[in-house]
Amino acid sequence: MTTADWAREHVGPLEWCPSRQLLRTIRLYDELKQAGVPRRALAPIVATYRFWSVITGADIPLNAHIDGGLLMPHPQGIVIHPDAHIGPNCLLMQQTTIGVGPKPGLPVLEGRVDVGAGAKVLGGVNIGWGAKIGANAVVIDDVPPGATVVGVPARVVDRSTVVAA
Repeated sequence: MTTADWAREHVGPLEWCPSRQLLRTIRLYDELKQAGVPRRALAPIVATYRFWSVITGADIPLNAHIDGGLLMPHPQGIVIHPDAHIGPNCLLMQQTTIGVGPKPGLPVLEGRVDVGAGAKVLGGVNIGWGAKIGANAVVIDDVPPGATVVGVPARVVDRSTVVAA
């Protein structure tokens, strides 16, 4: 398991980066909720979350399981099921769906997984550390660590040796 690179989510005071603002709001909500802040006091955070959700065009629930260091350079159309798990330092491109599929359960993306534009990761699959999912691939089976998958349904086209950082 790798340590989250929180600098990947940093937002400068005058920086326009909607995806990072959305993540910042989700993280703040989670932190305040865990600290026991009353639900009514969280209303301004929820309003800010809704604003950034509309601006980004992403459907990422406030209670999503997302480890640190997530990058979403183009967040439009990203959909993440609230019970899916996104590991540290992952990359999700536009129109990515992480959700329900033919296998029972929900996807688990381990650390440093790159998901290409339009890709779908569906059902109870495990995406290994350092895997790469090609654009428009539909993943319905487990992906080994370091593998590159493409196609519909996705198939392994390369197995690299991945060294945990």
